[in-house]
Amino acid sequence: MFQGKGGAGRDHHIKGFSMWMAGGGVKGGITFGATDDLGYRAVEDVVHIRDLHATMLHLLGIDHSRFNVNFQGLDLGLTGVLPCRVLDPILV
Repeated sequence: MFQGKGGAGRDHHIKGFSMWMAGGGVKGGITFGATDDLGYRAVEDVVHIRDLHATMLHLLGIDHSRFNVNFQGLDLGLTGVLPCRVLDPILV
């Protein structure tokens, strides 16, 4: 499906994707979220990449909200400058 960004090609599935995670504190055998019938966009329990990164950092024992660096006037963190959350429902 062409989404009107540039030309046809590698812009497919930018609004809904799958990821497989195992071990390290992640619950086994669960599905979190869902896409529409075509798999085109996320429609249930939508997760931003910031939230995914915050969760991965949490699993590594790093508090994403405390690991910041001042860069070009921004208090820049590993998950960016916008609020994010750890995905507790997928954790053991």
